[in-house]
Amino acid sequence: MTSPKENILIDLNVTAPDFNLIDIFDRNIHLKSYKGKRVFIGFFRHAGCPFCNLRVHSLMNIREKLLANNMEMIFFFESTRELLLKSIFHKEVSPVPLIADPTKKQYSTYGIENSLLKSSFSHLTTFIQTAIKAKMKQLPLYPMDGNESFSTMPAEFLLDENLVIRKIHYSKTLNDRISLDTIVDFAMKK
Repeated sequence: MTSPKENILIDLNVTAPDFNLIDIFDRNIHLKSYKGKRVFIGFFRHAGCPFCNLRVHSLMNIREKLLANNMEMIFFFESTRELLLKSIFHKEVSPVPLIADPTKKQYSTYGIENSLLKSSFSHLTTFIQTAIKAKMKQLPLYPMDGNESFSTMPAEFLLDENLVIRKIHYSKTLNDRISLDTIVDFAMKK
């Protein structure tokens, strides 16, 4: 198991690594074009992961509040574009850039951890409850496909208007994320 400290290539109070990518909806997403706005960047697991899909659902519920405060979101998934486009749920996320990164190039750039131990612990302790919550909200839940990884751990980043990283959260469990209140407070900060 690799510890997060060995993986992390970025730190707080530095400019976020730039990317210029095409999202699954064929839109050009260049991080530099977000200068002047606050940005939430989320790195998720695979398209069928109930932990991640519940998180995306929660984030979409605060999207309007974030937009009203000049904050945007960008989501990365390790699934392929084709797999994400098969999911009606992920198509509904279309206002938010959804970037497929099956080679995990950006995951590596942002220091996203792979931990079989942490992922297994989450699955053993909270998978059934999380899967039930996801099903109740009619969110996708299906096995991994192709090269998706069981051990990918989510991570979230909050960037200020100059694209400087002000908060980094590398998940310790699959349900461990930045609180929604913290995200909204960051958006509303003057």
